[in-house]
Amino acid sequence: QVQLVESGGGLVQTGGSLRLSCAASGRTFTSLAMGWFRQAPGKEREFVAAISWSGASTYYADSVKGRFTISRDNAKNTVYLQMNSLKPEDTAVYYCAARPHTYFGGSDPEHYDYWGQGTRITVSS
Repeated sequence: QVQLVESGGGLVQTGGSLRLSCAASGRTFTSLAMGWFRQAPGKEREFVAAISWSGASTYYADSVKGRFTISRDNAKNTVYLQMNSLKPEDTAVYYCAARPHTYFGGSDPEHYDYWGQGTRITVSS
Protein backbone atom coordinates (compact mmCIF):
# COMPACT_ATOMS: atom_id res chain seq x y z
CA GLN A 1 0.00 0.00 0.00
CA VAL A 2 1.00 3.58 -0.68
CA GLN A 3 -0.38 6.56 1.18
CA LEU A 4 -0.30 9.95 -0.51
CA VAL A 5 -1.04 13.23 1.22
CA GLU A 6 -1.26 16.46 -0.75
CA SER A 7 -0.85 19.94 0.68
CA GLY A 8 -0.40 23.48 -0.52
CA GLY A 9 -3.75 24.26 -2.05
CA GLY A 10 -5.66 27.47 -1.57
CA LEU A 11 -6.97 30.64 -3.13
CA VAL A 12 -4.75 32.70 -5.41
CA GLN A 13 -5.25 35.54 -7.85
CA THR A 14 -4.75 35.25 -11.58
CA GLY A 15 -1.06 35.38 -12.35
CA GLY A 16 -0.07 34.12 -8.93
CA SER A 17 1.89 31.06 -7.90
CA LEU A 18 1.43 28.07 -5.64
CA ARG A 19 3.46 25.00 -4.86
CA LEU A 20 1.75 21.73 -4.13
CA SER A 21 3.43 18.95 -2.21
CA CYS A 22 2.59 15.28 -2.05
CA ALA A 23 4.17 13.17 0.66
CA ALA A 24 4.32 9.44 0.05
CA SER A 25 4.67 6.57 2.50
CA GLY A 26 4.30 2.84 2.58
CA ARG A 27 6.64 1.89 -0.24
CA THR A 28 10.13 2.77 -1.38
CA PHE A 29 9.60 6.13 -3.00
CA THR A 30 12.15 5.55 -5.73
CA SER A 31 10.05 2.63 -6.97
CA LEU A 32 7.14 4.97 -7.71
CA ALA A 33 6.43 6.88 -10.87
CA MET A 34 4.41 9.92 -9.86
CA GLY A 35 1.85 12.13 -11.51
CA TRP A 36 -0.42 15.08 -10.88
CA PHE A 37 -3.99 15.23 -12.12
CA ARG A 38 -6.82 17.67 -11.62
CA GLN A 39 -10.58 17.70 -11.73
CA ALA A 40 -12.59 20.84 -12.24
CA PRO A 41 -16.27 21.02 -11.27
CA GLY A 42 -18.41 19.14 -13.76
CA LYS A 43 -15.42 17.84 -15.69
CA GLU A 44 -13.49 14.60 -15.88
CA ARG A 45 -10.15 14.14 -14.18
CA GLU A 46 -7.34 15.27 -16.45
CA PHE A 47 -3.62 14.80 -16.59
CA VAL A 48 -1.35 17.65 -15.50
CA ALA A 49 2.22 16.35 -15.19
CA ALA A 50 4.25 13.20 -14.61
CA ILE A 51 7.75 12.41 -13.41
CA SER A 52 9.89 9.31 -13.52
CA TRP A 53 11.48 7.42 -10.64
CA SER A 54 14.67 9.39 -10.78
CA GLY A 55 13.16 12.71 -11.75
CA ALA A 56 15.12 12.72 -14.99
CA SER A 57 12.02 12.47 -17.18
CA THR A 58 9.01 14.74 -17.00
CA TYR A 59 5.93 15.24 -19.14
CA TYR A 60 3.27 17.95 -19.12
CA ALA A 61 -0.17 18.59 -20.47
CA ASP A 62 -0.13 21.25 -23.15
CA SER A 63 -2.37 23.44 -21.03
CA VAL A 64 0.27 23.81 -18.30
CA LYS A 65 3.51 23.49 -20.24
CA GLY A 66 5.83 26.40 -19.49
CA ARG A 67 3.85 27.39 -16.38
CA PHE A 68 3.97 24.31 -14.16
CA THR A 69 6.99 22.32 -13.04
CA ILE A 70 6.91 18.86 -11.51
CA SER A 71 9.83 17.74 -9.37
CA ARG A 72 10.61 15.23 -6.66
CA ASP A 73 12.88 14.94 -3.65
CA ASN A 74 13.52 11.26 -3.13
CA ALA A 75 15.22 11.90 0.19
CA LYS A 76 11.99 13.44 1.48
CA ASN A 77 9.60 11.04 -0.29
CA THR A 78 7.85 14.03 -1.76
CA VAL A 79 6.76 15.18 -5.19
CA TYR A 80 6.03 18.82 -5.94
CA LEU A 81 4.06 20.80 -8.45
CA GLN A 82 5.19 24.40 -8.82
CA MET A 83 2.43 26.38 -10.49
CA ASN A 84 3.16 29.81 -11.90
CA SER A 85 1.11 32.26 -13.96
CA LEU A 86 -2.07 30.70 -12.70
CA LYS A 87 -5.28 31.19 -14.64
CA PRO A 88 -8.94 30.87 -13.60
CA GLU A 89 -9.14 27.73 -15.76
CA ASP A 90 -6.58 26.10 -13.46
CA THR A 91 -9.20 26.04 -10.72
CA ALA A 92 -9.70 22.42 -9.72
CA VAL A 93 -9.01 19.79 -7.13
CA TYR A 94 -5.47 18.55 -7.67
CA TYR A 95 -4.51 14.95 -6.99
CA CYS A 96 -1.18 13.25 -6.87
CA ALA A 97 -0.96 9.66 -7.98
CA ALA A 98 1.58 6.85 -7.84
CA ARG A 99 2.34 3.96 -10.12
CA PRO A 100 4.67 1.39 -8.55
CA HIS A 101 7.38 -0.58 -10.31
CA THR A 102 7.22 1.57 -13.40
CA TYR A 103 9.86 4.01 -14.56
CA PHE A 104 7.33 6.52 -15.91
CA GLY A 105 3.62 6.59 -15.26
CA GLY A 106 2.38 8.54 -18.26
CA SER A 107 -0.79 10.56 -18.68
CA ASP A 108 -3.54 7.96 -18.36
CA PRO A 109 -5.09 8.01 -14.88
CA GLU A 110 -6.06 4.36 -15.32
CA HIS A 111 -2.37 3.47 -15.09
CA TYR A 112 -1.98 4.82 -11.57
CA ASP A 113 -2.74 2.61 -8.61
CA TYR A 114 -2.68 5.01 -5.69
CA TRP A 115 -4.23 8.43 -5.21
CA GLY A 116 -4.18 11.17 -2.63
CA GLN A 117 -7.29 12.81 -1.24
CA GLY A 118 -6.83 15.95 -3.31
CA THR A 119 -6.17 19.59 -2.57
CA ARG A 120 -8.29 22.42 -3.93
CA ILE A 121 -6.92 25.30 -5.96
CA THR A 122 -9.08 28.31 -6.70
CA VAL A 123 -7.76 30.99 -9.03
CA SER A 124 -9.74 34.20 -8.85
CA SER A 125 -10.01 36.55 -11.82
